[in-house]
Amino acid sequence: FNAVKELEMYAATKPSLVAQAPKTLPKDAAAQFGQLYTYYNGRVCPLQTVAKDFTMKLYGKPAYQGLTAEQVFTGWVFFPTDWIDQPVIKVKGRVADILGIKGSYASYNQFHGTEGYKLEKYLRQIYTGENIDGERAIKEADEKMNILLMLFNGQMMKIYPYRDSTQVTWLSQGDNLPTDIPEEKGLFVKKSLDYVGELLWMKRYAELTDVIQKIRTYQQKEAAGMLPSDELFKAERLYNSAEQTRPLAMILMTIGLLTFIYYLYRWQHGKDVGTTVNITLNIALTATTLYLLFIIALRGYISGHLPLSNGFETMQFMSLCALLLTICLQRHYRLIMPFGLLLSGMTLLVAMMGEANPKISHLMPVLNSPLLSLHVSIIMMAYTLFALITFNSIFGLLVESRGSRVEGAQRSALSVTYSLLLLYPAVFCLAAGIFIGAIWANQSWGRYWGWDPKEVWALITLLVYAVPLHRNSIQWLRKPTFFHQYLILAFLTILMTYFGVNYFLGGMHSYA
Repeated sequence: FNAVKELEMYAATKPSLVAQAPKTLPKDAAAQFGQLYTYYNGRVCPLQTVAKDFTMKLYGKPAYQGLTAEQVFTGWVFFPTDWIDQPVIKVKGRVADILGIKGSYASYNQFHGTEGYKLEKYLRQIYTGENIDGERAIKEADEKMNILLMLFNGQMMKIYPYRDSTQVTWLSQGDNLPTDIPEEKGLFVKKSLDYVGELLWMKRYAELTDVIQKIRTYQQKEAAGMLPSDELFKAERLYNSAEQTRPLAMILMTIGLLTFIYYLYRWQHGKDVGTTVNITLNIALTATTLYLLFIIALRGYISGHLPLSNGFETMQFMSLCALLLTICLQRHYRLIMPFGLLLSGMTLLVAMMGEANPKISHLMPVLNSPLLSLHVSIIMMAYTLFALITFNSIFGLLVESRGSRVEGAQRSALSVTYSLLLLYPAVFCLAAGIFIGAIWANQSWGRYWGWDPKEVWALITLLVYAVPLHRNSIQWLRKPTFFHQYLILAFLTILMTYFGVNYFLGGMHSYA
C-alpha cells in the first residue's frame, strides 16, 4: 500500500506490451473478501459494494473479462504491477489522443510516460481558468486515477475497526495508528493483509480462508453493536448481485420500439393486437415491474430511506411509474403498452448515463423527510404522465400524415382525447408536488418559495401545461395538429426543469 511512487516509476519505464491475463484471486476466495465489513461513503457495508463501485467507476461495467468485481478489486490490491498494464480504465473524448491510444480503454501504465503524468499539464491549465477542449473528459479520467491512488494508499480498504473509550474508528493498513492502540491489535492491522499476500503468492488458499475469517471475527468483536444486521448485510450483497439496470434498459427500449411498429402495422390494417402477443407482453411487463419494484425496495431498505435522493434513483422510480401506469391504463388505451415500455427503457438508460448506479448513502437529516419523499414521488408521476402524453402526440402526428385524410383526422382527434385524459391528472400531480414541496421547504428552510431556478422552471412547466386545459377558449388549440405540436414542444420545459437546471443554472435543487 506504500508503493505508489514505485508503481509510477515502474509504469513510466516499463515497455508497453500486449496485456496478458492478470493475476487475481480465485472466484471463491475473492467472494470471501467481499463478505468483509468496511467503512465506505460514511457507512459500514460489505467490501463487495466497494469492489463493485470501484470496477464500475473504472471500467463502466461490473465485471472485466469474465472476472467478478471482487476479483478485479483484490487483483489491484494484491497484484498491482500485474494490473497496471490492463486496459481497464474507460476514457472519453480527447483523453485517448493525449494518452496516444486507440479505443476507449487505457491502462494505468499508459497514463504515465518519461515526461511523467500525461494529464498534469492539462489539469494545470484547467485549474488556472483556461478553457481547453475535452475539459470534462480529462477531469473524469484524472478522477479515476485518483481512485487508483487511493487504493494503492489503502484508503479504500478501511476494514479494521478500533474501539476506544468513546467511539469506533475504522482504519486501513496504511493509516497512522492511534497512540493508545494495543500492540497486538496494531500488529494485526499492519501485518494481516501482508500475510494474506504471502499466502496468495504460495497459493495456500485453505489457509487464506482462515485468515479472512479471522479478520471478519476481529471486525465483529471490535465493532460489536455498530455493524449492520445480518439481514441488512445479506440484502446489500443481494442488491449488488441482482441489480442489472443497464441491460434491462436496452431490452425494454428494443421491445417497446418493436411493439410500437407492430401495433401501428395492425392498426393500419384494421386488425386488433393478437391474443398471444398481448399475453406475452403482459407477462413481460408484470415480471419487469416486479423486478424493478424489488430492486427499488431493496435499495431503500439498505439506505434506510425512500430511494429518491439523486438522478439515478428518481429516473429509476420514473421507470417504475411508467410500468405501473401501463398496467393500469392498457385496457382503455392499447398504445400505452409500447409507450410505457419505451419510456421505462429510456428513463433507465438516462439513469445509467447520468451516473452508473451511484453509491448508496445516508441522507442529511433535513432531506430525510416524508414530505420530501412524497413531493418527489408525485412530481415524478407527473413527469411520467407528461412523457406519455408526448409519445401520444407524436403518434397523433404520425397517423394524421398517413392513410386517408378523413381517417387520419379521426385518429388524430382520438389521440387528442387520450392526451387530455392524461393531461388533467398530470397537471394536478405537478401542482400538488410543488405545493407539498413548498410546505417541506418551510419546515426545513423557513420559507415556502425562494425563486430557486428549479422552483421557477417547475412553475413555468405548470403554466405551460395548464394552457391546453383551456383549449375550448383558445382557437388554435382546437386544431389537433397544433395541439399535438404544442404538447411535444411543452415537454422541453420538463427537460429544462429536470436536466437543464442541473447542468446550466445550478441552485439548491441541482442534485434533483
